[in-house]
Amino acid sequence: MTNPILDQLNNHRSIRQFTDVALTETEIETLVNAAQHAPTSTFSQQYSIISITDPATLQALATITGHAWLKSSGHYFVMVADQYRNLQITESANRDTTLLHSTDKFLASVFDTAIATENIVIAAESVGLGSTIMGSILNHAGQVINLLSLPELTFPLLGIAVGHPAYQPDLKPRMPQTMMHFADTYQLPADFKAQLADYDDELTAYYQQRDSNTKQENFSHHLVRELSRDLNVRADLAALVKQQGFKLD
Repeated sequence: MTNPILDQLNNHRSIRQFTDVALTETEIETLVNAAQHAPTSTFSQQYSIISITDPATLQALATITGHAWLKSSGHYFVMVADQYRNLQITESANRDTTLLHSTDKFLASVFDTAIATENIVIAAESVGLGSTIMGSILNHAGQVINLLSLPELTFPLLGIAVGHPAYQPDLKPRMPQTMMHFADTYQLPADFKAQLADYDDELTAYYQQRDSNTKQENFSHHLVRELSRDLNVRADLAALVKQQGFKLD
């Protein structure tokens, strides 16, 4: 089964090298419009999008994320989980706002934000742009909250660098569906270790043969290395979420 949309989805690549062409206002509005038409929990539209245009703010985000290349993208969005707007509406109606502080509503705003983020990525790719979703804004989420003057019941979740690709990386192999798609219950395949070894070999070959940044790497090593990072990085996330007014209980 194939069609242009499936072809686009199945050929997704994260782009980290961009030309110096900035996105036009029409392109930005088009991407935001695509985000707005993503499904949201109970149609509560529990997210906001901040376009970063100030060079000093971009530099600060580059420092926070550790990725200076975001400054050379055509545009940078920060995606924000947002119950503050709905708080204003609820308070104006003189209704109880307790639920907006709940774990349920925090998670709903996270889901809404993530789905809207993916819509931006898909929309960008459909018109020849490229992007990278950046969870690294969470490295110092408190700094991002202050930098963007985020009010209570909001939380920065993701950045998106979008622009005209200057380089198209090779397509990275995904794990076999038998390792992540199950029927009725969670059930890793009986030969999981053998399948993982095969996938590790496939990724090793990919990293050694790709056009740039070749390295000795596989999925198992990558995962273990990812979990070996400094435990103090992002250790304050739960406290910051609570500081923003979500109870998480």
